[in-house]
Amino acid sequence: MSEQKLAAHVRTEFGKGAARQARRANMIPAVIYGHGAEAIHILLPSKATTLAVRTPNALLTLDINGEDHLALVKDIQRNQLKRIVEHLDLLTVRRGEKVQVDVAIHVEGETLPDVVSNLETNTVLVEAEATHLPETLTVSIEGHNIGEHVYASDIVLPEGVTLLTDPETLIVNVMAPTVQDLGEGDETDAATEGTSEGATAAHGDADAVITDADEK
Repeated sequence: MSEQKLAAHVRTEFGKGAARQARRANMIPAVIYGHGAEAIHILLPSKATTLAVRTPNALLTLDINGEDHLALVKDIQRNQLKRIVEHLDLLTVRRGEKVQVDVAIHVEGETLPDVVSNLETNTVLVEAEATHLPETLTVSIEGHNIGEHVYASDIVLPEGVTLLTDPETLIVNVMAPTVQDLGEGDETDAATEGTSEGATAAHGDADAVITDADEK
């Protein structure tokens, strides 16, 4: 995983009003914590930061007053309507230090014909060096038949990465397609036939009434 370097400014004003003012100035409020040190409140450039955190578990090198701080993105708060980044929680890390993160699963390949697959678990928890975190973990379902599921233990991990999720966790469920018998066809036909017969009988009765009236 490549590191992204960003220039940060120490934040001195707090509260919702100050946060809104910072966003209007194209800055994103953030906080760095970890290793028992006092939290550092900072402001980051909006555009560059938004691009940097598109990668899961992004690793950032922050230049704060000329001093570099290595930090891992732990939480991103976004505006639900505008989908813009509003705040970041960052974890201080050191080179060579191992951290635990959730990594997304990517499925590749195709199953046999008339077989379907369903991703049951989107992420797995792993431990790896902060500077060597995988962006995704790939599992293959190429040629899989019904019942040939993929479990966490089947994931091929990069060197230096340790799986912490239960190895028996189901990742991809490979199964036969579900066929739903709605049972509407026969009922619809029966209802249609009943309606037709009733309408015919009613029409017959009407003819009989008219005929009787004519005879009279």
